[in-house]
Amino acid sequence: MLIAQITDLHIMAENRLVYGEVDTTACLARAIDQLNALDPCPDLALLTGDLVDAGSPGEYVRLRAELARLRIPYRVIPGNHDARETLRAGFPDHPYLRTDPDFCHFVDEDWPVRVIGLDSLESNLIEGVMCADRLAWLDRVLAAQPTKPTLVCVHHPPFATGVAHMDALPMRGADGFAAVIARHHQVERVVCGHVHRSMSARWGGTLCTTCPSTAHQFALDLGAAMPARWTSEPAGFQLHRWRRDTGFVTHTGLIGAFSVRPLRH
Repeated sequence: MLIAQITDLHIMAENRLVYGEVDTTACLARAIDQLNALDPCPDLALLTGDLVDAGSPGEYVRLRAELARLRIPYRVIPGNHDARETLRAGFPDHPYLRTDPDFCHFVDEDWPVRVIGLDSLESNLIEGVMCADRLAWLDRVLAAQPTKPTLVCVHHPPFATGVAHMDALPMRGADGFAAVIARHHQVERVVCGHVHRSMSARWGGTLCTTCPSTAHQFALDLGAAMPARWTSEPAGFQLHRWRRDTGFVTHTGLIGAFSVRPLRH
């Protein structure tokens, strides 16, 4: 199975640019072109939050117009820039967003790998939250299929990244989240967004990774007192390739026009 991940799209209303400079809709268009051209074609795409920038209905309309070109079936979860009810209204053909009255969770059973989407959004907070209700739901869902390989996607990473301005607002309930994941050994990967960079950490007894943004990236600042900064480094996506004999192998791809030449020895 091949799973594509894109994240932190930050689609804005028409003629608005992130930081006055980044045309996030044009960035998403390039990402979709690149995903559509992949060979082999991914089986599923995961959009792991911050789909839009301000949670407005018009932003979701603009997002849907772009996603109509994506040739891969996809699932979405919210990030801290999203608005849960507006997201649901903008995706009426995605019924999994409404199966829980409080959260936009999902479980996709239709693949060799079980895919679980987890909603970490808490209104009016930048940081993610894993409350008792969310953790109880996750524990129940994981317990229902204890032997099937599983991937969990969530917007906020639950580990300390080393980027000071991100770690200043850590996920609330991350220890409880780690304890649930550690109880369920079939979880082969937890994939996240939010930090606009590719990272990986051993966490909760499994591997937890983050994906670059389709638009702007956060600067690779690992100093203890570095301020929040963004960079025009190339946008990216990830491919999570699963085979029974290898488990998951994750590849990070850059979005752009790059020449490919045969090797000559």
